[in-house]
Amino acid sequence: MMQTKLTLRLDARLIEQAKEQARLSGKSLSQLVADYFVQLGEAPLQQPLPPVVRALKGALKGRQDMPDEQDYRRHLEDKHR
Repeated sequence: MMQTKLTLRLDARLIEQAKEQARLSGKSLSQLVADYFVQLGEAPLQQPLPPVVRALKGALKGRQDMPDEQDYRRHLEDKHR
């Protein structure tokens, strides 16, 4: 893989923090930035739903007695007259 130079303009304090983080992780600053860029391209991890939310998921699906969008619009129109 061919490597290319990248110039970034950042606040001096931010650069020092990044250098310290790289030192603590045993990596170069370039490797730290490269690792971050790789993470940006990965799909975000989905957090599992809490048990209460998981139990409620889909509970209202298919209910016939639920108001539809037109009912809601009429309600809003009446409310704001």
